[in-house]
Amino acid sequence: MPRKPVILLTNDDSIKAPGLRSLISSIRPFGRVVVVAPDRPQSGTAHAVTINVPLRLDLLAREKDYEEYACNGTPADCVKLAMKVILRKRPDFLFSGINHGSNASINIIYSGTMAAVFEGAMAGVPSVGFSLDDYSMTADFRPSQPYLERIVRQVITRGLPDGICLNVNFPASASIKGIKVCRQAGGTWKEDFDIREDPHGRDYYWLKGVYLKKDHGADTDQWAIENNYVAVVPVQFDFTANSALKLLHSWFR
Repeated sequence: MPRKPVILLTNDDSIKAPGLRSLISSIRPFGRVVVVAPDRPQSGTAHAVTINVPLRLDLLAREKDYEEYACNGTPADCVKLAMKVILRKRPDFLFSGINHGSNASINIIYSGTMAAVFEGAMAGVPSVGFSLDDYSMTADFRPSQPYLERIVRQVITRGLPDGICLNVNFPASASIKGIKVCRQAGGTWKEDFDIREDPHGRDYYWLKGVYLKKDHGADTDQWAIENNYVAVVPVQFDFTANSALKLLHSWFR
């Protein structure tokens, strides 16, 4: 009998998030599933790792071909602990999400969901991050499920090129039109702080912002989800700006 693949699941919205529950339901038929996820929301933590406090793991469930752990660290911490402590080896695949909210365009920079994916890819594990363009904790993940399973099946069957992982974003639509392979859209956040005063007369701050779309190309992830397509973007953790190498070489001859 062929060995079942070992599949690591994580997220940044916490072990209790409905998006993770949806991902678990979709992935369990594909192999032996190990879930290691933060015990509290870690959105926007990007690739932070914990070095100033001890990390802890709590076993929440163990049954045939399934284990589930909560961790007091970040998504990147969860992946490191899964590989070094729980599995003591690399998993065959890593899937992160389903995030409550888009990770299209520049959002990938801040995303804990995608940080976990990069952590897996850096270890040589085929890794994919999934996000739904709906921040609600009551978001409906059912329309995206057949597309998620199709993508997972392709990755498990074919693998991914070395150094490449996938950023997948689902539209918040009951009528998804299909899958588009895209490039990352150009965009930015216009940010500000809401300044308030606590009962002791001291100011405190809440970050707020509005996403500004700078790229209207129909080949982008942002266009795809706005037009009810699943956006699949191949991304890499090598940040070298190859297009600028020639220019910089000319500066330092």
